[in-house]
Amino acid sequence: MTQLTDPFSSLNEIKSMMEKSSRFLSLSGLSGVAAGLIGLAGAGFAYLELNSQQYEAKDIPSLDGYFTSPLFCIAIVTLIISMLVGFLFTYLKSKKLQSTLWNHASRRMLINLGLPLVAGGLYLLKLMDLGYISMIAPGCLLFYGLALVNASKYTLGDIRYLGYIEIGLGAINLLLPGYGLYFWALGFGVAHILYGGYMWNKYDKKSS
Repeated sequence: MTQLTDPFSSLNEIKSMMEKSSRFLSLSGLSGVAAGLIGLAGAGFAYLELNSQQYEAKDIPSLDGYFTSPLFCIAIVTLIISMLVGFLFTYLKSKKLQSTLWNHASRRMLINLGLPLVAGGLYLLKLMDLGYISMIAPGCLLFYGLALVNASKYTLGDIRYLGYIEIGLGAINLLLPGYGLYFWALGFGVAHILYGGYMWNKYDKKSS
């Protein structure tokens, strides 16, 4: 006698296969924790730099001046290290799951993540050129949050909640422009650590 297959089990398998083909599921919670710790370290160095000198927009006469300033260098180094560490943890998770790191789903995720970031980056560069320094931190948080929400359609859906938090922090920072570094530390540091810990506990811990 032929054994009947549980229809609900079959539907779940089909749903899982479709999700794996349409969503990039190799994002690691540890990459979020690491990015948050690196973000806090970067904010700490920026805080020390700000306290060692009194920065004002008029002190840096051109956009080229921003690119050579210590604060910009700290931001770039922090970003590069965060991306490298994030890629490492994501690569290790994809290898553990025996999934392909570069596929149709990951490309769509990167495109949807990258477009708001590129548009936001160009907009923020113009703000820097005009001397609106207090708008840079909230702008970074807002566009980063929008990028996360936009990319959540093609990866773990929980990432959109981090996006909402970033957008909320950016909006509040618009009302409190003198506290950009603190909101930067909250958004790119604390929020990432909490999100990464939650994601690790929800997804990565099961496969450990």
